[in-house]
Amino acid sequence: MMILWIILGAIGGLIVLVLLIAAFSKKDFAVERSIAVNKPLPETYDFLTSLEKQNQWSKWAKTDPNMKQSYIGTDKTVGFISKWESQHKQVGEGEQEIMKLIPNQRIENELRFMKPMKSFANAYFTVASEGDSHTRVAWGFKSRTPWPFNAFLLFFNMENAIGKDFEEGLGNMKKMIEAE
Repeated sequence: MMILWIILGAIGGLIVLVLLIAAFSKKDFAVERSIAVNKPLPETYDFLTSLEKQNQWSKWAKTDPNMKQSYIGTDKTVGFISKWESQHKQVGEGEQEIMKLIPNQRIENELRFMKPMKSFANAYFTVASEGDSHTRVAWGFKSRTPWPFNAFLLFFNMENAIGKDFEEGLGNMKKMIEAE
C-alpha cells in the first residue's frame, strides 16, 4: 500500500512540475521560409492570392488526395474561405480565410483548425521584386499554443517541423508558377 502512495505521489509531482514549467514557457511561435521565383512581381502576387491554387501546391493538401474541399465567396478577395476535411491526422479539418490584401506586397490569411485540435494561426505571404522577372516570396505562420499545451514546445521544434513543409510547398509553388 505504501508503494502505491509513493507511485501516485511521484506521478502527481511530475504533473505539477510540467504544469509549472508550462506556466513559465513561451506560448507563441513563428515560422517563415522564402524562395526566389522566376516571374515578375505582379504575376507572382496574383498567383498567391488564390486559395484554390494554393490547394494544388500546398504540402498539406497533397498529403491527402481524398481530402474534401469547399469554398465560400470569390477567390482572391478578402473574406474568401477555403474549407478542408480529411481523415488523415496530419491534415484534419479546418478553414482558411483571406483577411487582408496589400496589392503586390502582402497577403494575410487566418487559419482555423477544428480537428485534430482546435487552434488558430495567422499565415502570410510577402512578395518583393528582385529585378524585372524575379520575385522573392516569403511564406510565414504565427500561432499561440495555450497553457498547458505550450509545454509541448519545449520538446518539439516547430521551426524544423513546419519549416520543412513550407519549403516543400514553396518548391511546389515555384514549379507551378514558373510553368504557367
